[in-house]
Amino acid sequence: MTLTLTRTRRTAVRAAGVAVTGALALGLLAAPNALADENPYPSASAAPPVKIDPNDPDLKLPEGGTLAAAKVLDIKSVVEDLEGNERREDTNTDIKFALQAEVLFGKDSAKLSSAANSRIAAIAAEIKKQDAKKVRVFGFTDNLGSSAHGDVLSKQRAEAVHTVLAKELASAGITYEIRGYGEQYPIADNTTEEGRKKNRRVEVSFQRTASGS
Repeated sequence: MTLTLTRTRRTAVRAAGVAVTGALALGLLAAPNALADENPYPSASAAPPVKIDPNDPDLKLPEGGTLAAAKVLDIKSVVEDLEGNERREDTNTDIKFALQAEVLFGKDSAKLSSAANSRIAAIAAEIKKQDAKKVRVFGFTDNLGSSAHGDVLSKQRAEAVHTVLAKELASAGITYEIRGYGEQYPIADNTTEEGRKKNRRVEVSFQRTASGS
């Protein structure tokens, strides 16, 4: 009797398994969600857009009101090399290069290094391409040492970069604005060496032209 019951139960289990498998194959039963096979880029919703009442008073200009003139937003693009030694900023109207002092000068010095000329020459080539007629050369330092010393050093460094630019662009008829701002206008945190390194810089900026873009 026991043997007969056991065989009957096994037969019933097997029959149930076959039935479930067949139902899955025919699509009668849903398989559990397989998350790994879901599309990682789901399509946009196909829901219809919200209906808008064109006669809604909140969507109308008040009597006598006019729309403001169209305005092109000023978009800034910033590109920095992997070492952070050089940064270029582009807007709709201007181009600005920022060179860290370490790639141009020795420590606490305004004498250009051997590698500085090629970097400045590359900036001169962009100025010539843009046919810029006014170039700004501004020097900056970190907040170490006295403020007066930083003012003098930053101006001397700006003048050193200007000398190379003027030589490269001798026949371009360019007017230069040269300033030394010392520790003013930091672009990074002066409490860390990494931040101070970014603040020790010379910036060269000029106007973008339609022909040079």
